[in-house]
Amino acid sequence: MAATMREVAEAAGVSIATVSFVVNDSKRVAPETRRKIEDAMARLGFRRNSVARALASRRTRIVALVYPAMEHKLGGSAMEFITSAARTAGEAGYHLVLWPVSNDADELTELVGQGLVDGVLLMEVQLEDARVEVLRATQTPFALIGRSADLTGLVYVDIDFDRTMEQAVDHLYGLGHRHLVLVTGSQADASFRSYGPYVRAADAYRRLAAERGFAVVVLECGQDTDGGRAVAEEIVSTRPWTTGVLVLNEFAAPGLVSGLLRHGLRVPDDVSVLSVLTSTEMSTLVDPALTAMSSPGPELGELGVQALLRVLDGADTLPPRLLPGVLVPGGSTGPVRAGAAPVPDPSCTPRS
Repeated sequence: MAATMREVAEAAGVSIATVSFVVNDSKRVAPETRRKIEDAMARLGFRRNSVARALASRRTRIVALVYPAMEHKLGGSAMEFITSAARTAGEAGYHLVLWPVSNDADELTELVGQGLVDGVLLMEVQLEDARVEVLRATQTPFALIGRSADLTGLVYVDIDFDRTMEQAVDHLYGLGHRHLVLVTGSQADASFRSYGPYVRAADAYRRLAAERGFAVVVLECGQDTDGGRAVAEEIVSTRPWTTGVLVLNEFAAPGLVSGLLRHGLRVPDDVSVLSVLTSTEMSTLVDPALTAMSSPGPELGELGVQALLRVLDGADTLPPRLLPGVLVPGGSTGPVRAGAAPVPDPSCTPRS
């Protein structure tokens, strides 16, 4: 039989009310007294009643991570964000739950209206994101891993796409590559329309191309291996002089490599491939292992939860943080092979 608060109070030599303050986290208790009570609870096997604690403190100690898992697959990089966020929340005494909510404003409105969570951490943000407006309108405490176009009043952390793309381009440029292609995911689906990572990465790439003087070529493909194979076919048939590909689509990257190999092109001897913002685990699923700009998922998951908890505590908000990916060498990039990239036909108009 589980111990009662009375038994805990007697074992710790304090009043039942003081035990209640600790159990429900409803009033400050001196550190030494709290330690005695928690030691007594551990010895007696006392279990907190989460519902009672929530009623007393007006907090559920639960935060929701909103991720559109029905449309956006849970790949290695996404799982790094989620597991880091869950660990950070747990260390702070919170439970993190995953809400696989799409961009449907009504669905999120219904969920936050039930009062099941204290706050929301929003991922996979679009530049015009209806979920942000729902959270603002319902006055739900929230923070973002990502950025919408309107940053007014937002608490967020995100990837530094400018620095990430600069490192990625410079890696290939330093190996002698001048005929590059950036492959991103398709924005045809509503859940990916104006999707922050695709838009910001492509914008950064265009600026870098202008600065370094190479043609801007940005291609889109589906978020799967078939999409990667299809874009490989497009590159080979329309831009056979390509020597370097940057792919911001970790699910398409294996298909892209296999598509190039199917056409008799060797990676990296004929074409170098650099996977942008992926997990190390995903990059090693390909042979050769992909050179990658690793996603800063663990760091941003932690920072995102910390930012949200400060909002919940009414503390000063954390300043926005932008973290770049880190170059992880692999076997898929190498120097340009002599004579591998003939000068393009001037009549060809690069797609951008």
